Amino acid sequence: MAAFASDMPSEVGLRMLLCPLGSNIVLRTASCSVGVVLPVYSTFKALESRNQDEQQRWLLYWAAYGSFSIAEVFTDKFLSWFPLYYHMKLAFLVWLQLPSVDGAKQLYMNHMRPFLLRHQARLDQIMGCLYSEMTKFVSAHQGRLQFAKTLLMKILGTATQVVGGIFHPLQSKPSGGSRSIEGPTGREEQARSEIEGPTPLVPHSESENDE
Repeated sequence: MAAFASDMPSEVGLRMLLCPLGSNIVLRTASCSVGVVLPVYSTFKALESRNQDEQQRWLLYWAAYGSFSIAEVFTDKFLSWFPLYYHMKLAFLVWLQLPSVDGAKQLYMNHMRPFLLRHQARLDQIMGCLYSEMTKFVSAHQGRLQFAKTLLMKILGTATQVVGGIFHPLQSKPSGGSRSIEGPTGREEQARSEIEGPTPLVPHSESENDE
């Protein structure tokens, strides 16, 4: 019975991974983690360590991942209906970044680089036109963009203040704080004087009278 109970979690996990209809959410989360979250942190580590080999490796990965994302925009609606599609996607993302196989470098050197070299002149023209149109758009709508930026900064500032007020509420201080502290002390001195009576006068000595 104990052995059966110990095998239950692994059996359930295996069924979730092998059932394409019941595990799409799990596989999409895993694909996002493997394809984006881990590479982002690995790229950060490569940049901070200034390791050129690691920087080149992750640069190739992002080139391959970007090409895959562009293709996925047009094919995801059709390919997502195929069984084990998300399993193959997750396996492909793992293959791209595994150091033992270096799939991103293979994909770039065997397919992406020859294609880009063959169409480099045409692609340069397209990119130049896109950048010029973007510059014209920004210049024509600079006032609106500045207004949107200012509005966004105000909204972010207000949201920051609201969140700060929730997590760090200000403790209200009484306006007459010093008076409230001094009040009881004054009353104590007055009560003490009433009990002890007036302060007696100290008589002068004979030597002082002679003088």
